[in-house]
Amino acid sequence: MHDPEIEIVAAVNYGDDLEPALRSNTPVHLLFLDIHVPNSALDIERYPILHVIPKLLKRYAELRIVVVSVYKQATLIKAIMDAGASGYILKDDRNIQQNLSSVIRTITAGGIYMSKDAYEQFVRKSGKDPELSPRQAEILYLCASHSGWSSAKLGEALGLSAATIRNLLSQIYAKFGVSTRTAAIERAREMGLIPPVDVLDS
Repeated sequence: MHDPEIEIVAAVNYGDDLEPALRSNTPVHLLFLDIHVPNSALDIERYPILHVIPKLLKRYAELRIVVVSVYKQATLIKAIMDAGASGYILKDDRNIQQNLSSVIRTITAGGIYMSKDAYEQFVRKSGKDPELSPRQAEILYLCASHSGWSSAKLGEALGLSAATIRNLLSQIYAKFGVSTRTAAIERAREMGLIPPVDVLDS
């Protein structure tokens, strides 16, 4: 990848080296996390990413996390996305190999990316019309009511951090199979989860 606007600031081989790298290079906007990464050179057990992802996202407000994997099991994919990941990339995904810069921009702008095969498994697990949690529905309603609000403004209204808002929006995008707020709102309207435009504007 050759893109003057994208800089690789660090690469680590072990999970235990991750936080020191993040601290010394803050702010890091995007982390690609291999599902197979071991804890350390002396501890080759797999890094507990499902436990770590929410903690990293809470600690580093600007961070987005994409998991890189060879696994296509729906339960695992759903658990990782529910933990707050902004993407799930399969190692044999040719689209990501050809369009990495575009995918990075989509994710850092607040969208998500899932490899086609992973997304199909995710949808199969989640069902045709996925349900939102009460908090997710509340956030999406606010997004529809106040289209210009930033994550920080939404967080202020709900008593949540901007990072938490971004994580919840990523979960909504994943459930709906979309990459933007506008598409998520449109999908929610189609499903009847939020009122149509004329009701919100009245």
